[in-house]
Amino acid sequence: MPILQRELSAFAQHLETEDRSPGTVGKYLHDASAFAAWLGSRELDQGAAARWRDHLVRKGCAAATVNSMLSALNCLLKFLGREDCKAKFLRVQRRAAAEGRERLGLLMETICATGIRVSEVRYITVEAARLGRAEVSLKGKVRTILLPAKLCRKLEKYARKNKTVSGEIFLTRNGHPLSRRQIWREMKALCAKAGVEPSKVFPHNLRHLFATVFYRACRDIVKLADVLGHSSINTTRIYLMTTGAEHAKQLERLGLVT
Repeated sequence: MPILQRELSAFAQHLETEDRSPGTVGKYLHDASAFAAWLGSRELDQGAAARWRDHLVRKGCAAATVNSMLSALNCLLKFLGREDCKAKFLRVQRRAAAEGRERLGLLMETICATGIRVSEVRYITVEAARLGRAEVSLKGKVRTILLPAKLCRKLEKYARKNKTVSGEIFLTRNGHPLSRRQIWREMKALCAKAGVEPSKVFPHNLRHLFATVFYRACRDIVKLADVLGHSSINTTRIYLMTTGAEHAKQLERLGLVT
C-alpha cells in the first residue's frame, strides 16, 4: 500500500519523542515526504527504495545527497515496520557511497595535479589519459594540458573499472557528465567528516594549490600563465599572492642586515 499522510504525521511525532534536533526532524520529514510523493499510489514493495535511489541518481544528485535521503527513508521504513524494504536499502546505500567517494577522490586529484578548471573536467577523457595530455578549448583558444604518468594510470584503471572505453571519464552512474554544481556539492559533503568549514572549500582551491606548487618548482610565471590558460599574467599573480607573515619570513632569510 502507499504511504499515507497520517503515517508521515505519526512518523514526525516519533522523531520528536526520540529527542532529535529540530533540523534533523525537519530534514527527515522532508526526505520521507519526497519519497512518499514519488511513490504516489504505488505499492511499497521490497524494490521501492532501490528504484527511488535510481531516480535520485538520474536527477544528478550527488552520492552524499542520495545517501542522506536514503538514511531518512531507512528511519521511516523502520518506523513503519517494513524491515523487508530496509535490508535491501542498506546494501544500496553502501554501494552508492563507495562509488561516489572513489570518483570524487580521483577527480580532486586530477584538478590538483593539472590545474584545470572545473568547467574543463570534460576534457579529461580516456583518449587523453592514453596520450598523456588533454587538449582544452576555451574562448577560441586551445591549450595542451600534460597529465602526469601516475595520474594517467589511475585514470585508465578507473575507466576500465567503469567500462568506459572512450570519451569523458568522470560520469554519473547513468553515464551523464558531472556538472559543476554536483562537484561542488560532493566536495562540500566531505567537510563535516574532515572537520573543515564548508565556506572555505571550493574546487578552485585545488587550482590555486597547483599554481602555488608549480611556481615554487619552476619560478616561471609566464609558463604558469600558459598552463593555467590565463590571457594576462596579472591574473596569474593573484594566484601567487602571499600573506604579510610569509613575506616577512622571506625578508628575514635574506640576511641583508648585519
